[in-house]
Amino acid sequence: MREISFGTDGVRGVANKGLLPEDAFDLGLAAASVFGGKVVVGRDTRRSGGMLSSALVAGLASGGATAFDLGTLPTPGVAMLSPKLEASAAVVISASHNPFPDNGIKFLSGEGRKLPDSEERELEKLASNPSLDRATGAGIGSVERLDDAAKMYAESLLERLRPDAEGMNILLDCANGAAFESAPLAFEKLGAKLSVVGAEPDGVNINAGCGSTHVERLDISGHDVAFAFDGDADRVLAVDEKGNVVDGDKIIAILARDLAGRGMLSKGVVVTVMSNFGFFKAMDSLGIPCEVTPVGDRHVAGAMRRTGATVGGEQSGHVILSEHVTTGDGLMTALALLDVMVRSGKPLSELAKVMEKYPQKLINVKVEGPRSAKEIAASKRLAEAVAKAEAKLGAEGRILLRPSGTEPLVRVMVEHEDEKTCHETCEEVADVVAKTKV
Repeated sequence: MREISFGTDGVRGVANKGLLPEDAFDLGLAAASVFGGKVVVGRDTRRSGGMLSSALVAGLASGGATAFDLGTLPTPGVAMLSPKLEASAAVVISASHNPFPDNGIKFLSGEGRKLPDSEERELEKLASNPSLDRATGAGIGSVERLDDAAKMYAESLLERLRPDAEGMNILLDCANGAAFESAPLAFEKLGAKLSVVGAEPDGVNINAGCGSTHVERLDISGHDVAFAFDGDADRVLAVDEKGNVVDGDKIIAILARDLAGRGMLSKGVVVTVMSNFGFFKAMDSLGIPCEVTPVGDRHVAGAMRRTGATVGGEQSGHVILSEHVTTGDGLMTALALLDVMVRSGKPLSELAKVMEKYPQKLINVKVEGPRSAKEIAASKRLAEAVAKAEAKLGAEGRILLRPSGTEPLVRVMVEHEDEKTCHETCEEVADVVAKTKV
């Protein structure tokens, strides 16, 4: 029996190598035991998605659950429809922004939220149990299909927020991924002139030279704004009318300032330690408090629930607007940003001036192993190097040093208003890391 382990965003691996159909079946069988009832399943456009979702659905039915196949649908679409369909849980077959050979299986609650660690551990345990009970006779679960899930998701989005974009020219890049149908369905209802690229998935071209991981390739000519989603559309990056990329930090800053100005920003914002130093400077100048979490949307979502914050997210474009959604939703984020543009009458380039992005330098220093990465990062020698760097950077910069949780790397990130100081300081500390032995 293979051991199945959850990472930061579900179970991932190269499809048919690190992630097998048998793993999907076992996880489906385990999910039937943990959740029972109706479990909805969606996927992105990877060729392996049908194979893995079919196996997972078979496992759910074998365990006595009702499997509801939503077909190709963004992760946030699965999350949004789950409570509408009165599901006990939801599953998404996707590896998000990863290359197409990869795939993943991630679980959500019936409310469309990330599962707590305890339930993921329970799924791991049961999926590794070869003697898990299977239903027989009338106890075997049914398999049903919802053919208009993309339309339902698009309509649900517009029920929450529907900016009047009459007269605007909008470009969508769907990354040949899960948003290829639902994003155009939603945005074509706004009255804008719509152009769409990256909406011809063939099973292998997801994220290939398109979408949020290649946003710099978009030709914005003739458009007021472009929105680029990732493979499962839980992220979005924007491009302004001048061709400048507007990343997650700037999107969150724009939305936070707008909400604060309308008295609708509850409990500040939640971001990760990787947000740009310029973001924190901007929030400070606006009097908006920031809750800072470790890297990962799971941490952001958890902190938002705990604090009651209405907006949070990551520099990557993974943004959560808790007034409307339960998880990162690229389409909803794009609608919210478009709504600010429409109401303010300002172009995105003007709105993006809410923050100045500080020069940033990141060096990944390879070490002998994950354990040594943690020990090096915690060593006295590194503490002294970091203290020296902090003194050099002063109030106009910062340094972040952290060991990777999955690779034998120590990451050194420095930000400073002066690019030369930024790069020099990062290289100095990275050199100390490379020379430190444990």
